[in-house]
Amino acid sequence: MTARGRDDLLAYCRDKAGSVQCEPFGPGAAVFKVADKMFALVSLDDDPATISLKCDPDDALELRAAYPAVQPGYHLNKRHWNTVTVDGTVPDDEVAEMIDHSYALVVAGLPRRRREELEFGAGS
Repeated sequence: MTARGRDDLLAYCRDKAGSVQCEPFGPGAAVFKVADKMFALVSLDDDPATISLKCDPDDALELRAAYPAVQPGYHLNKRHWNTVTVDGTVPDDEVAEMIDHSYALVVAGLPRRRREELEFGAGS
């Protein structure tokens, strides 16, 4: 993700089934939602890029211990969200895995019918 940075983050989040990009916090932050639930927030102003992602609380602590670029969620519930500085110190595949995990956590919390719609491509 670091080769093109922010553009790669935006494209990866946008490609998730049912993903919708919006800017509810203003033009400096791209928010990605699935079924009206946020799974990622990408800063459009920070350099290097940052992305905030939902995370299992135990995994969040492990990631923070493993990577200095992973911090408690900025302006978010610090138990359930991490903010990752995409500066090359966290491997690209790990960042992608964090995005996948965040998306999966949000989807898992949706009603069964909505999850099935996403799975079969009938979603938003």
